[in-house]
Amino acid sequence: MATQYGIRGTTAKGIAASVERGVAEGALGPGMALPPVRRLADELGVSPGTVATAYKELRRRGIVVTRGRGGTVVAPAPAVASRRPPKVPAGLRDLAGGHPDPRLLPALAPPTQLSPGARSHRASPRLERLEDAVRDWLRPDGVPVEHVTFAHGALDLIGRLLAVELRPGDAVAMEDPGYHHLLDLVAALGLRIVPVAVDDEGVRPEALRGALRAGARAVVCSPRAQNPYGGGFSPARRDALVEVLRSEPDVLVVENDHASAIAGAPLRTLTSAGLDRWVHVRTVSKFLGTDLRWAAAACDPVTLARHDGRLLLTSGWVSHLLQATVLGLLNDTATRALVARAEETYAERRGALLRELGERGIAAHGVSGMNLWVPVRDESAVVNGLRSYGWWIAAGARFRLSSEPGVRISVAELEPADAARLASDFASVLGESEATYGG
Repeated sequence: MATQYGIRGTTAKGIAASVERGVAEGALGPGMALPPVRRLADELGVSPGTVATAYKELRRRGIVVTRGRGGTVVAPAPAVASRRPPKVPAGLRDLAGGHPDPRLLPALAPPTQLSPGARSHRASPRLERLEDAVRDWLRPDGVPVEHVTFAHGALDLIGRLLAVELRPGDAVAMEDPGYHHLLDLVAALGLRIVPVAVDDEGVRPEALRGALRAGARAVVCSPRAQNPYGGGFSPARRDALVEVLRSEPDVLVVENDHASAIAGAPLRTLTSAGLDRWVHVRTVSKFLGTDLRWAAAACDPVTLARHDGRLLLTSGWVSHLLQATVLGLLNDTATRALVARAEETYAERRGALLRELGERGIAAHGVSGMNLWVPVRDESAVVNGLRSYGWWIAAGARFRLSSEPGVRISVAELEPADAARLASDFASVLGESEATYGG
């Protein structure tokens, strides 16, 4: 119960502002319980309805969540406080971040010719040559390319679309386990998450069907390099998912192909199936550079109009300087060769660790991308145990909704020669955990 921070206010707006201030300042941390409605109403001398209205507004804005009999608590990643990953302890090998190997990224060099003077690009927000390059990039994979647009990264585009398409309280089908920043974003928008189980082939059709029956109005999924599980659509899985989605033509399908060029698996896209509402999103930060906050998207005409209409009213356009930099890299022969080498290297590193773990009887998942998901009984025991051996990996809790425990290992910088040592240490930690907790 939150007893160290005194919530104040005599109106719903004032009470909500007081709670928000406590969360922003850190006095009310994630998971901390707020007082029951009637108790806080008595303490503040207001009606229970006033407190209930304040809590409702805080839920709508993603600052608190309600857990039935568990009451109202501060959200795991409240929209007014940034949840950053734990700092990597000194002396440990960082396999938790999920970042690309810097040695496999091209040198970033902005174009020498800049737009003269100060002017608005709202009339022509996208460079025509980059639009053409994006179409050439997507078309061979079967993505319809009649309508394309740009954004400041996948999260920017997905957040904008969901904010335009849905209203607070609407349901969104999300992968479980899934990308934690996406899960946090959806919660911050005040939307209700419906977990959808995944496996090595991506989203499970029966789980997606259940989410749609539960009222999901949008689906966010990864066709390959699913983060953190590493799954990728097979042809059969892609067809099964399309069959499920055809029953709900008004549902917006968001396909997040975040790893694309270095995924190590072919794209089996949902977007070529003639769905009514869809968007395919691609970013370049995993293989061109993490500072390139740019995303390309192909979509249906309604989605294009809604996204670009909201973009026009906010940032207006994506920097032409950024667009020109991306265009130069996409067209550069040496960069293309480097990206191809990166895809091969990540596949080799991923495969090496999978083999080493498998030889020691440790089940792991990761058919594509830069991450492996390893189911475990006790995440904390494994994370802390590997820390004692000099490794730093990610506990699965921040990726999970209702799925079983696990840990994520990023293999981007793990040389095959080191995979055997990590797998051996992992086996030792599991043995120590079983000796401590049994079974």
